[in-house]
Amino acid sequence: MNTKVNKVLKFFIEIFFIITIVFFAWSMTPKTFQNDTFYTIKIGEVIQNTTQDVKDLLPWNKGLDMKDHFSYHNLPYTYPHWLYDFLTFKIYSVYGFNGLYVTTCVLAITLGLLIYFINIKLNKNHNISFLITIGTIYCLKHFIAARAQLVTYLLFVLAIFFIEMFIKKKNILYAIGLIVISWLIANLHCAVWPFYFVLFMPYIADWACTGIATYDYENHIKKFFLRFKKKKLGKDEYIKQRETLKEKIMEHDKLVESRFCKTNKIELERKKNAKWLIVIMIICAFMGLCTPIKDVPYTYLIKTMQGNTTESISEHQPLVLVSHENMIIILILVFGTLIFSRAKIRLCDFYMLLGLIALSFFSQRQISMLVLIGNFILVRLFCKVIRNIKGLFKVDESSKEELKLLVNVFMIAIIFSMSAIAAYEGKTKKNDPFVDETSYPVAAAEYINRELIPVWGKEKLRLYNEYNYGSYLLFQGIPVFIDSRADLYAPEFNGQKNESGKYEGNDIFSDFMGVNSLSMDYEEKFSEYRITHVITCENSKLSSLLNKDTNYSLIYSDEYFKIYERVRNVYEQD
Repeated sequence: MNTKVNKVLKFFIEIFFIITIVFFAWSMTPKTFQNDTFYTIKIGEVIQNTTQDVKDLLPWNKGLDMKDHFSYHNLPYTYPHWLYDFLTFKIYSVYGFNGLYVTTCVLAITLGLLIYFINIKLNKNHNISFLITIGTIYCLKHFIAARAQLVTYLLFVLAIFFIEMFIKKKNILYAIGLIVISWLIANLHCAVWPFYFVLFMPYIADWACTGIATYDYENHIKKFFLRFKKKKLGKDEYIKQRETLKEKIMEHDKLVESRFCKTNKIELERKKNAKWLIVIMIICAFMGLCTPIKDVPYTYLIKTMQGNTTESISEHQPLVLVSHENMIIILILVFGTLIFSRAKIRLCDFYMLLGLIALSFFSQRQISMLVLIGNFILVRLFCKVIRNIKGLFKVDESSKEELKLLVNVFMIAIIFSMSAIAAYEGKTKKNDPFVDETSYPVAAAEYINRELIPVWGKEKLRLYNEYNYGSYLLFQGIPVFIDSRADLYAPEFNGQKNESGKYEGNDIFSDFMGVNSLSMDYEEKFSEYRITHVITCENSKLSSLLNKDTNYSLIYSDEYFKIYERVRNVYEQD
């Protein structure tokens, strides 16, 4: 009886797993857009309007214009995620913000389901795969947004699956898939394209280290030099000695394989197909040339790391462990499982974890990659723990069925709990706006377009604005001082290298940071950039100073933002 009940329960639980993942991923998708979404839409519009023929986007043709169309600084622009920008605009032009929100939900749901099904394929455990998938989605909730990174998360997950399957089966289709993914990332989000190659390195390092440590050097060297003695030995003796050496090599390999099982915490295995990943990786490296943005996939990350923008943007700053509960939980789960259980971790997984943890401590943004890729390693470890526990206890068939029934009941309880959490999260975001008026100057932008631009004109209106809402202003067609495309405003991207190897150009980002923190004389900088108007948050330090400065007149104020106009006698108009 228990067997039939368990089969029915297992069928329905599997269905509810999928439904719960869909519902949970939807609930974790925010309805309110981040600032990057606004400039993404406008850049997509520029790409459509400035590209006369799709043939121009082929890498050997004209490509993109590599110019910025939204700030008044007349800067070059690299279009780091041009294809995503273009696709985002196409969706927005037809379906508006609602279409972008639905698309983001679909991408988040697809990511959740992909993680779940890949874990099942790799580890054959539905329950653990479901639990870790839910945990992964929850840990990624701050990274789920209408940004290019969400699409690259999907591609990275697929890449891990293709690598694992290629090593296992050496199917050429998986190799082709890896090459296509490289091309897609180079066009969708070239800023993270170099990270794609990081995914290959642990597998290649595993193959190299295992091969070097276990290679039968003595007999292979003898076999190599034996061919030079072929004439001297005679045909029969040569064949005899060659076969003897082959047998010795096979005996050595069997001895090595038997010793692999005796390791304590590291699971060693010869992955012979992993060597072909080197060839695939080299081919993938050429995919950066198959873009309309020239050499940007190869240079973007290097220039970003050379600049100072990463020091001031929170998601690029080093990780402070005590302030990140998710990171603490991940480390406890991984290292706690390894220390307090008999489970072994694969050498490639160990390398992958060390690399991802190190990257996370260098940049908080990489926590998302640790969660995304680390979930597969965590599922694998937990599955091994369960298998070890099962091996310690011998139970009869009836007890096994009762235990399965108990596990199924527990999973049903988990499903209801996750569904309740998803329902609560979904209810709380139901009335959220697409654009948060407390963070973005919605009414102030309308005032600028209605009152200031008709008088001053877009060419002469030079507005000083803050970093966080510049993207919304340019979305409304207002020329900006700065926006969240931080790279655009750094000399590494808008300048040229001098003889000493340093970049000389417009360091607008540093000037903004100086004015915003009041470490620079704002009046001096405003004169340098010929600022005519200043928009600030209502409670900012700069606003309190401008409010007392007789050179500035408050011309607009609402609950969240203020606009000041510089008095005409301190600004020489052309």
